[in-house]
Amino acid sequence: MIIEAHDLRKTFVAKRGRGKTEEVEAVRGIDLSVDEGEIFACLGPNGAGKTTTVRMLATFTVPTAGTARVAGFDVVKEAAEVRERIGYVGQAGGVDDNAPGRESLVLAGRIAGMSRKEALARAEELFAAFSLSEIADRPVKTLSGGQKRRFSLAIGLVNRPPLVFLDEPTTGLDPQNRANLWDEIRALRDRGTSVLLTTHYLDEADALCDRLVIVDHGKIVAEGTPEKLKKELAGDVVTLRLDDLEGARKVLAAQPYIKEVQTEGDSLRAYLDDGEHGLPALLRALEAENLAIRSISLDRATLDDVFLKHTGRSLRDAA
Repeated sequence: MIIEAHDLRKTFVAKRGRGKTEEVEAVRGIDLSVDEGEIFACLGPNGAGKTTTVRMLATFTVPTAGTARVAGFDVVKEAAEVRERIGYVGQAGGVDDNAPGRESLVLAGRIAGMSRKEALARAEELFAAFSLSEIADRPVKTLSGGQKRRFSLAIGLVNRPPLVFLDEPTTGLDPQNRANLWDEIRALRDRGTSVLLTTHYLDEADALCDRLVIVDHGKIVAEGTPEKLKKELAGDVVTLRLDDLEGARKVLAAQPYIKEVQTEGDSLRAYLDDGEHGLPALLRALEAENLAIRSISLDRATLDDVFLKHTGRSLRDAA
C-alpha cells in the first residue's frame, strides 16, 4: 500500500464574531487505503473534507486524531520522509506567475536536492513530456489555463515521486484541456506512479479512477470501483416529474420490478434492472391511478445516483 489511513480526523476552531469561537469537524474519521500504481479518487462536493484529508496525508496539516502512513512513513512522526516521496499539485498550482517556467522548474529540482545540472536536465525532460518546451522561457502568467495545469503537474513530479496528490486538477479547464490532462494522469499510472486526486466532477472520477471513495460532511459514505458502486444500484433510472410526487412514490414503490424509489427535489427517480421493458408497466401503473406525468426520462445509473442513494441528495446540487 502507498497510503494507509485509519480514523483520520481534523477539527478547526472557527471565529464566530464578538470573540466567540466554534469547533468545526472537517474530517470525521476517514479510513482509506491506496495501492501502488493506482489512480484513486476522493469524490464529493466542495466543503466535504476532501482537500483537508489530502493535506493531512501530504503532511501540510496535522491530524487532530487518527493515523496515516504514506510510502511507508508516518505522516506526523516522519513528515520529512513523506515529503521526499510525494508530489503535490494544489488547486492554485503553487507556481510563481511572474517567473519563467524553466526557472521555477529548476528551482523545484534544487529544493528537491538536485545539483543545478541535474535540475536543468530534469526540467528539459518534463517540458518534453508535457509538450511545454516551446513556452519554457515564458512567464507562467502568459500561459493558457491548460498549459498552466500541465506545468503545475510537472512541478509536482520534479522529484520523481512514487505518489502524487492532485487537488481538483481540472477545475476551470475547458473540455479539451480537461481531456488532455486526463491523458497525462493516465500516463502517470502507466509509468507506475500512484495518484490520489480529489474532484467534484462525476465524469472525471468515472473516467479516470481505478477506485474511489465518496466523501460527504467529512465522512466516507461509499467506496469501491465506479462499476461496482453503480452495479449496487439497479441498472437503469427512470426520472419523472409529476404534480403528486408522494402518490406516485407509493405506487412505484409497490411495483415488484422497481428496486428503489428516491425523491429528489420535484422529481422521482425509480431504479430498475431493465428500464426498457419495465417502463411500459411503470406508465400503466401511474395511469391506473390517474397520476399525470409532466416529464420522464430513462438513463443508466451514474455516480450521482450512488451519491443520492447514500446522502439523500444529488452531488451536482451539493457541489
